[in-house]
Amino acid sequence: MNKIKKGDDVIVIAGKDKGKHGSVLRVMSNGRLVVSDVNMVKRHTKPNPNKGVPGGIVEKEMPLDASNVMLLNPQTKKADRVGFRVLEDGRKVRYFKSTNEVVDI
Repeated sequence: MNKIKKGDDVIVIAGKDKGKHGSVLRVMSNGRLVVSDVNMVKRHTKPNPNKGVPGGIVEKEMPLDASNVMLLNPQTKKADRVGFRVLEDGRKVRYFKSTNEVVDI
């Protein structure tokens, strides 16, 4: 089980986009993630009439390393560390270490 999943709200703690936050769009197998409106780059694309793609400069999100982001705690509005806990019914869930609140419901 990963500490960060698709759809989580995260905040960037290192790099050129430090302090920005967004939601995770995609988690890759190599430990990188794509976060909405973070790590934006300009990509020059050729037109492809067969696919109907116009040429030009396209802005898109590039992957970040998972070590450069932390989960955003909605109660404190700050980055928070995440741990794992097994509930009484046998489910393994994530929880915020500062408030002991369960992330997964």
